[in-house]
Amino acid sequence: MMNGYEYTGMDAILAGSFRAAIYCRLSKDDDLDGESASIANQRDMLESYCEKQGWEVVAVYQDDGYTGLNMERPDLKRMLKAIERRQINLVITKDLSRLGRNYLQTGTLIEDFFPRHNVRYIAMNDGIDTMRDSNDIAPFKNILNEMYSKDISKKVHSSYLLKAQQGQFTGCVAPFGYRKDPEDKNHLLVDEETAPIVRQIFLWALEGHGPNFIRRRLEEQKVPCPTWWNRERGFRNVRTKWEKKDPENGRYMWDFSVIKDILMNPVYTGAIASQKKDYRFKIGTIGEKKPQDWIVVEERHEPLIDSKSFAIVQDKLKSRQCPRQNGETSLFAGLIKCGECGKSLTIRTTHAKHPQQIYACKTYGAFGKNHCTQHRVEYDTLYHLVLNKIRECAKAALTDGEAIAGKLTNTCEAEQKGQREALERSLTKDEERIEVLEKMVLRLYEDMVAGRISEANFNLMLDKTQKEQAELKERVAQGRKKLADEMRLAMDAKQWVDAIQEYADITELDAATLNRLIKEIVVHEHIDSDKTRHISIEIHFNLKPIPEVEQVKG
Repeated sequence: MMNGYEYTGMDAILAGSFRAAIYCRLSKDDDLDGESASIANQRDMLESYCEKQGWEVVAVYQDDGYTGLNMERPDLKRMLKAIERRQINLVITKDLSRLGRNYLQTGTLIEDFFPRHNVRYIAMNDGIDTMRDSNDIAPFKNILNEMYSKDISKKVHSSYLLKAQQGQFTGCVAPFGYRKDPEDKNHLLVDEETAPIVRQIFLWALEGHGPNFIRRRLEEQKVPCPTWWNRERGFRNVRTKWEKKDPENGRYMWDFSVIKDILMNPVYTGAIASQKKDYRFKIGTIGEKKPQDWIVVEERHEPLIDSKSFAIVQDKLKSRQCPRQNGETSLFAGLIKCGECGKSLTIRTTHAKHPQQIYACKTYGAFGKNHCTQHRVEYDTLYHLVLNKIRECAKAALTDGEAIAGKLTNTCEAEQKGQREALERSLTKDEERIEVLEKMVLRLYEDMVAGRISEANFNLMLDKTQKEQAELKERVAQGRKKLADEMRLAMDAKQWVDAIQEYADITELDAATLNRLIKEIVVHEHIDSDKTRHISIEIHFNLKPIPEVEQVKG
């Protein structure tokens, strides 16, 4: 164990030059020895150790409640940034698993990141010190730590699955309108303060009103949103984006999605619905499951709405959805954006005497004029504007292609310079990691021959290392290809001129043409004091970064 090391001679001289960072981590899933594993005890142990060695502790970083598989921990990221700024040259943890339980990423820190930044790493209880020859076993311990996490993950998942099948509530916070039973945390009781709000939401829905109407009524009546209630009761110390913008009235702003989630949650019929999300080890949540794939157990607590009324609400919600009659995706889907809030513009059909298709800002549709303006653009207007702009650019390219190509070269070079430099840095880092892995394979083989590790363990670690090598090499190959493509695009502007010339006589638009030529369409709206709307539309071409602006008056 490292606890017994005493430094003398040159080590004692070097000790004074170390700027040490202590890193502590504790996860609720860690099966550690109680008080000795706490953050405070880790910190005290490491501070005492550093004091004994004569090292200056410049910072203490601690992540409480974070799994070792998560390498996006707040204080870990802060520590790595401090290392990059050369404020730290020694990192010390209680053991290797405190740094991380992800074999590949923890290995990258020890074998690549720390050496590249001249940082010494010590895992005290594991006897690992990167300045000595005591870290040959580190790759193997990384694998064991990851295997331990995988085993814990399986056990936790099995436990939650059993509770789901038994109809036990396992959430951290009770659904809005309920509270946890003080006698049984897996059972729900009606919350007499917030339950009337939920009942009123369902009553409005039964009357045929949608989530937007309900949201506006709640805001008009100044009913605080669920986030405010949870914070007031000490469950979660978070604020909505509306509360951050307006501390006084933000609490009354309800999100469209919150209303919809309440109306679609079977918990209000007395049921417990669990296993709603798809989870993968090391990745985490990868998506939402379909309602038919949930585990639902009926009659687990007092309902706030009867099952028949709940079913009626579900039918009304479905009837309010307006899928396109031909089932096709809108022609400009994914291309048209709001210039103010950045959200997409969505298409809908008006219910006027002469219905027409229009695009409008998604934020405006969900939250109203207090958060963004409508940015209304008729589909036909947009269609002809884009069609005419493509024809105009094509004819200009036919008339004076060389001048346009010269301008394109300059603009492409300016836009892509930063992206190209970032990609080159990433590729260099990956290539350096490949070299580190090749050295690790050689060292593992030497350890097996010397009898320091068994052949079975050698094969296990070799398999992991080779998989990472293959992934990195594939990523490098793709990155080099992308870099070459971008450089060719920046240098050969004539390619764009040749491409656009084909559309000089185009008479109609299709998805293939738009996706080839258009990068995005940005819609801006300005409203004068006399309420006159001014819409400006920017058309950004894929091969031409400079936007072409058209004015449309409302």
